[in-house]
Amino acid sequence: MSAEPGSGPTGPGTALGSQHHVRAPGRGNPTLIFLTLALGAGAYTVLQSMVLPALPTIQRDVHTSQVTVTWLLTAFLLSASIATPILGRLGDLFGKRLMLLIVFTALSVGSLLAGVSNSIGLLIIARVIQGLAGAIFPLSYGIIRDEFPPARVPAAIGLMSAMLGIGSGLGIVLSGPIINAFSWHWLFWFPLMVSVLALVATVFFVPESPVRASGTVNIGAAIALAAWLVALLLGLSQGTSWGWTAPGTLGLFAAAVATFALWAWVENRSAVPLIDLKMMRIPAVWWTNVAALLLGVGMYATFILVPPLMQTPRRIGYGLGASVTQSGLYMLPSTAAMLVTSLYIGRLTSRFGAKPPLVAGCALTAASFGLLIVAHDQPWNFIVMTAIQGIGIGLAFSSMANLIIEAVPIEATGAATGMNSNIRTIGGSIGSGVVASLLASGALPSGYPKESSYSTSMIVLVVATVVAAVAAALVPVVRSRSAGSGPAPEGIVAEPAAPGQLASGQVTAPAAS
Repeated sequence: MSAEPGSGPTGPGTALGSQHHVRAPGRGNPTLIFLTLALGAGAYTVLQSMVLPALPTIQRDVHTSQVTVTWLLTAFLLSASIATPILGRLGDLFGKRLMLLIVFTALSVGSLLAGVSNSIGLLIIARVIQGLAGAIFPLSYGIIRDEFPPARVPAAIGLMSAMLGIGSGLGIVLSGPIINAFSWHWLFWFPLMVSVLALVATVFFVPESPVRASGTVNIGAAIALAAWLVALLLGLSQGTSWGWTAPGTLGLFAAAVATFALWAWVENRSAVPLIDLKMMRIPAVWWTNVAALLLGVGMYATFILVPPLMQTPRRIGYGLGASVTQSGLYMLPSTAAMLVTSLYIGRLTSRFGAKPPLVAGCALTAASFGLLIVAHDQPWNFIVMTAIQGIGIGLAFSSMANLIIEAVPIEATGAATGMNSNIRTIGGSIGSGVVASLLASGALPSGYPKESSYSTSMIVLVVATVVAAVAAALVPVVRSRSAGSGPAPEGIVAEPAAPGQLASGQVTAPAAS
């Protein structure tokens, strides 16, 4: 999605014959740049999850249903899924720094709107606006490659990738104390302060990349992407109330299938695809993205599944009867584990490569859900579960970007890492919709989900993350990272290797064993 440093535009639509200039990184201060990016990423990821423990409270205050209030996460992820490739492409065309300023502005406006809202409709609109900031990750990867010394790039990208899990876990932990001390509206006011600070820091500390792509934004692909995701998620959310075999539900699923096929057709025929499906022909990219999709299902579904389970009163027959604050504290080991793992991922990758951490991370995540199936009636069950999951998610998410970077030519890393980030978010939106639907089906007279609905959801997540581990194990081991080491998928065009030189062929993929 973003332009590759020193090698020309790498986002979708890089044209044959385009020019670029190679330059050495280091125009800005890497530490200040990273802190700025981390601030913005932290505000985005905290906003993503901080609202989740408060969903029952918000549901009561705004007088809505459990399925509808779950759209505060689903709409956020859906917006991010659609906006990330569009804004990433605009970053290629008009500059990553400019787009970073725009996404931080959107994050601030969305937070402000949510902070003053008292209706579910306005809250969902605010969450859609906040979700536009999902583009921070591919934009940040491109800025890091632009400005950091090469030796620091893998660790910096790994830590930025881990911010997704760290920030989300931190949001869960902070939610309860903020609600107790203030109100749920302050779940948006505090991130607003951080996003404004990141916006100001970007103005002063992040230099603009001189690299520009040529071309346009693929509006048709964007519309088709939005259409199949909305149809699928509406079908999942309405199936419990309409009935899974009702004409409306089946019609939505049929529309999702049809518009998905249309989207794939548009993307494959486009010279400027939003998500370059041709790049999926590289085996390492394909299997890493399959793992990303399924791991995204598991991670985001956790936020819909685990806090409500802990907060269910014991009188219902299951649950811990935990408060919002207690449930957040029980999930604190996950955040701590992700942080520690992200700090060591650079060393682990240097010693073992990026593939083993991904395989181990997916397996540990599956094991964490398996543990919760067996036992979920004591606080220690959740503490151990979240610690294991934190290690797993930290290992997996931190290694994915480096796996992608190793697997594709240097000219294509911007598009490939942006695609991986987006696929992970798409998985999250689907996972949250599936779990919300399972929990809403067959509720008890008290209004709480049946315990069997939680168990079924956990089984689904075990299956998803086990398949993710299998996909990770199928990622080929890359022998070379240099461009020109092998043939690329047809249609991916290489940027020239010297200043002013015209591109003359296809991108070449690294060899794999």
